Amino acid sequence: MSLPKTLAEDVARNLVMVARLIDEDPEQAYAYSRIALRLASRVAAVREAAGFAAYATQKYGEALAEFRASRRMTGSVELWPVMADCERGLGRPERAMAMAGEPEVQKLDKAGQVEMRLVAAGARRDMGQIDAAIVTLQSPELASSAVHSWTPRLRYAYADALLEAGRESEAREWFGKALEADKDGATDASDRLAELDGVEFVDALGEDEEPAEEHVGAAADEQTDVPAEEPGDVPADEDGQDSDEDGPAKA
Repeated sequence: MSLPKTLAEDVARNLVMVARLIDEDPEQAYAYSRIALRLASRVAAVREAAGFAAYATQKYGEALAEFRASRRMTGSVELWPVMADCERGLGRPERAMAMAGEPEVQKLDKAGQVEMRLVAAGARRDMGQIDAAIVTLQSPELASSAVHSWTPRLRYAYADALLEAGRESEAREWFGKALEADKDGATDASDRLAELDGVEFVDALGEDEEPAEEHVGAAADEQTDVPAEEPGDVPADEDGQDSDEDGPAKA
């Protein structure tokens, strides 16, 4: 569907803001998506963007409705996995599992099929079927040494499922494999490995603050023995005391 030039430009600006903010400020991205939706609700790209913005803010019912609308307009199946994940978000994992068995899955590209596998495994876990979730994730894509955009998440999901099943040594191995493939930091595999190894991260700032407070307290105690100045006298260190009260200087 074509739009008048000025309207198309307004819609495009709002869609750009949705894409720019959806990770760092999903609520604001959602607000921009609603503006675009009011301007051009019959454009498939607008419905899709509105769906992802709603999905990012956990408005799963709304997201599902937008994804369905976009699919009706385009006939594409690429949104099938995220639609199934919306069913999970709505507390209907059995519907997500049913979608994993539909013919639409066979029409997905490799990335879409892996995404669908991740959703299906998540649905199994939602239903308490951890062993079935592990089996669902076992696939040629998981076993492959090739690294794709979805590889870190697939390996991470497998490691996480193994850990839930109590298979800690295997989980550690797969968290390590996820970390090897995760060049962009898409997962927190490094943190999970650290937890398994018993590594604790210390807040250095918190440690620095405590001695500083003790120093201030000691200084205050020392000042209690100083005779009071005569009226009109100005303490020589008055400026220094003011800077201490303002807290440590920022680097």
